[in-house]
Amino acid sequence: MTGATSYEGLPGGVAVSHLCVYDWPAADGRRGGTPHLHLTCSEAYVVTGGRGAVQTLTTAGYEVTPLVPGTVARFTPGTVHRLVNEGELRITVLMQNSGLPEAGDAVLTLPPEYLTDPKTYAAATTIPADAPEAERERIARARRDLALEGYRLLRESPEGLADFHRAAAALVRPRLAEWRERWKAGAAAAAAATGEQLDRLERGDLSHLADAVVRSEQPSEHGKFGMCGRLDVYRVG
Repeated sequence: MTGATSYEGLPGGVAVSHLCVYDWPAADGRRGGTPHLHLTCSEAYVVTGGRGAVQTLTTAGYEVTPLVPGTVARFTPGTVHRLVNEGELRITVLMQNSGLPEAGDAVLTLPPEYLTDPKTYAAATTIPADAPEAERERIARARRDLALEGYRLLRESPEGLADFHRAAAALVRPRLAEWRERWKAGAAAAAAATGEQLDRLERGDLSHLADAVVRSEQPSEHGKFGMCGRLDVYRVG
């Protein structure tokens, strides 16, 4: 039995967005985004303009990676990351699993009392889509500052990182079935299509080459308030 020979999303089931990193000053004097981690997705930054850095915190310790045009920085699940804007920092973000990092697979480093259950966490982090822009900006900035409080605690006491990992996993557990479906329709489907193409080529079957298509997309939304900055996002993937 043969399977699908094509995958219509972006290559490999990734997704892409364009990011202008927040320049809001924080309590530590830095400007930038909201520290958070992903539980099932890797992410990559392709720096296209400006300058800055990404601060990361893992069980291996704290690091700072400078970001300048041409830098490609990437990290795996479990990496707490905070973008710092040192001057008009612009990034093209590549996200695993059809953009799951911006569709739920992220937990902000809020103080522990906000991580006790999904309802409490959502009340502190949700930005209503129908709110006026000024209100959405206020909420985005407030949750950034709140996440920086929790991030400071993790920086001061790295042993708390394991507790944060456990709390984050408990928060997302109700959504895992939904995430699995996104993975099946994205990265898993893309890999399966490649396997089917290889099988057909081995048999001398070139029929999938006759079904080639070309597509292009424009952003479906401009200036969305994301975790790290204003986003231009695409529906593709």
